[in-house]
Amino acid sequence: MYEPNVVGDWQEYDEHAGLRVRVHRLEQSEPPRGRDDAAEGLTYFCLRVTVENRGAGHSTIHLEDGQIDVRIGPEGESAFIDWRNSQFIEGFDVYPLRRATAVLYAAGPEAALGQVDVQVQLRVDDEWADRRLWTGGIGLQEGAVPTGTTRDSLAHQVSDFLRDLAAEEGTA
Repeated sequence: MYEPNVVGDWQEYDEHAGLRVRVHRLEQSEPPRGRDDAAEGLTYFCLRVTVENRGAGHSTIHLEDGQIDVRIGPEGESAFIDWRNSQFIEGFDVYPLRRATAVLYAAGPEAALGQVDVQVQLRVDDEWADRRLWTGGIGLQEGAVPTGTTRDSLAHQVSDFLRDLAAEEGTA
């Protein structure tokens, strides 16, 4: 596994030329078919996982339950996944210059939603791709790094981590 991506970033797969994935649109949202009784007292949120094919041939994509893991809060506790309201990619042929998107509804305690980690393991043409990790939080805008009094925000921590990592590699 590589260093985490920030929600909204594209991640290319070296082993599957032309395929790239991103986790995006992490936002507080109620599910379309109503709340699950097991999520009582929890705050719902939604995220999208998009697979894009920029290669020359088509690939059959699988992104089903169990291939997306969502962890919340500083302790990395598992979020409640609402399988009934979520939409997955099950054996879809993604042709060149086309995309397929999975929509996942999850829930957790509102206080823990400032830190959301999403791990994705894509299956392409019946082969498992490497796991990839995205990090973000409810209330953070994609690609935005807050400044000022929010110095300890998750996006800023990830940005600092990646900058420090690049500096270490440059001095070695």
